[in-house]
Amino acid sequence: MLFKHENEMRKLNLKGKDLRKIGYPESIVIGVAIQVMHQYHKHTTKEEALRILKNVAANPDAFVQDEVLGKIAQAFMQHLHPQSDTLTLRANRLAYATYGAEHIEQGAVHQMEVAMKLPVSVAGALMPDAHQGYGLPIGGVLATDNAVIPYGVGVDIGCRMCMTIFDVPAQYALQQVDALTGYLTRNTTFGSGATIKNPGEHPVLDDPAFTSTPLLRSLHDKAVKQLGTSGSGNHFVEFGIVDITAEHNALHVTPGSYLALLSHSGSRGLGASVASYYTRLAKELCKLPDSAKHLAYLSLDSEEGMAYWIAMQLSGDYASACHHKIHEKVHRSLGGTILARVENHHNFAWKEMHQGREVIVHRKGATPAGKGVLGIIPGSMTAPGFIVEGRGEDNALHSAAHGAGRLMSRTAAKSQFTKAMMRSVLNDAGVTLIGGDIDESPMAYKDIQTVMRNQEDLVNIIGIFKPKVVRMDG
Repeated sequence: MLFKHENEMRKLNLKGKDLRKIGYPESIVIGVAIQVMHQYHKHTTKEEALRILKNVAANPDAFVQDEVLGKIAQAFMQHLHPQSDTLTLRANRLAYATYGAEHIEQGAVHQMEVAMKLPVSVAGALMPDAHQGYGLPIGGVLATDNAVIPYGVGVDIGCRMCMTIFDVPAQYALQQVDALTGYLTRNTTFGSGATIKNPGEHPVLDDPAFTSTPLLRSLHDKAVKQLGTSGSGNHFVEFGIVDITAEHNALHVTPGSYLALLSHSGSRGLGASVASYYTRLAKELCKLPDSAKHLAYLSLDSEEGMAYWIAMQLSGDYASACHHKIHEKVHRSLGGTILARVENHHNFAWKEMHQGREVIVHRKGATPAGKGVLGIIPGSMTAPGFIVEGRGEDNALHSAAHGAGRLMSRTAAKSQFTKAMMRSVLNDAGVTLIGGDIDESPMAYKDIQTVMRNQEDLVNIIGIFKPKVVRMDG
């Protein structure tokens, strides 16, 4: 066994609360100070580090030229003497395509129109499941010039779908409900703060990106404990029947009916923390008018922009790993052979080509639908979901809807529906629900068939999935 040098074992570990206690403001200054100290003074004692930081705070002018501490001093100066450098939006928005406009609320349209006035915006599209969110609407697609918008990706970075199709007859989903309920209950863990005692290993946990910034290093332990868990809200793991309808399909699965497992979740606490940190940072570095403040962006030429990009990629890979762990555990209980797997992000940003130039395409609640690209568009827990193949429609920025989309807010759903009403709808559809709450009532969602009709130019349907046993938080 190799033993580390004592100094290597005692690395500096500063927290925001430590800096606030010595007078540091709740601002970007804290993040800059922690990053600088962890990078350049990592073997300094905590007491000495705080003494240094206190000196910088007391007289930042004296440290501005310092090769290391100057970064902290400059951040302090900018906080103490903020400049009025609010960026100006375009006077006229760029044109964008809308699919199913008659079913999209005005709030989402307004948010999209503001996004199309950003100085970095290049193109956009609004999907038929769109509804109001923060910054970019859910169902909004936005292409920008060398800039990434944290809220354009969303709080749950890498939120995605994953379906595994088994060589198990579809009738199993109807005849073995108790068995399937047990598989889901024993092999899934839900909740915003949920962890697993022995989550196991996965290559993503050894990704060098976890050591690239103090933020990611601080999140590694949480990522380990939450590997293979699912979130709350509309996140689910469910068994159902999938009907493969296309004779010659990219799945290479013979047309017919099969048992399938479908999951929906994201990057857990890792992605939420990354989104929170870089959204706050973007708002401080990119001053926009109040109407567009949630669309603050980071240049990919900047250190902050590249750091977010690396953290976003890591969060997406981690989200994928969580799905794979869940499917592996359920498969071990179920048995059978895996015929195919389909998966896709729908909260992410990609570097793609548009009209001959590289752009950053943000899909916030939108499915990638490049020509021949496979994806999953779920309905509600009583409505079908669809395996689709993208048609590569340029006007839609090679995108499609990410689901049925909410018809009403969670608050509205809780005020209009009761548990009895929800149980009745589930019983009529022959669906068994484990957990879940009224705010996820099927009645709170748009009609998925209408959504699909409004995007016939965007995707081809190659399979239809019908939920039968659904597991959610609660």
